[in-house]
Amino acid sequence: MELILWRHAEAEDGLPDSARKLTGKGLKQAEKMAEWLKPKLPKNTRIIVSPAKRTQQTAKALEDEFETVKEIGPGASAKAILAAADWPDAKGAVLVVGHQPTLGEVAALLMSGEAGEWNVRKGAVWWFSHKKSEGVPETVLRSSISPDML
Repeated sequence: MELILWRHAEAEDGLPDSARKLTGKGLKQAEKMAEWLKPKLPKNTRIIVSPAKRTQQTAKALEDEFETVKEIGPGASAKAILAAADWPDAKGAVLVVGHQPTLGEVAALLMSGEAGEWNVRKGAVWWFSHKKSEGVPETVLRSSISPDML
């Protein structure tokens, strides 16, 4: 299984939180990352997105169909993200467009096996693979990239 975590790009301040839009810079970040991601995504990647406006705008930069999943919205737990993605049992790839601190918590859990508060930069992608090597489960970080690196 492939699990791709994509944090929403830079968003405006304001309330309500769910209605915050991407800034001009954020729109550019989303476009850059989508350009990098799109040719790399495996065929039939399932894309799940928080209902918040800023995550919806980030996902739309891919110009692909996606599911809005309220359980992965702001304040979701790392376990809720992993459950929504069916980690590690899903077939193929799942792209999650979500929020901090949850995505950092997911990354910490996958890499260390323990809860942690890791930072995922705005607009960044962290790409994980899960497989069994000689019957032993193995999680590998394939890529961690932010828009300013593109």
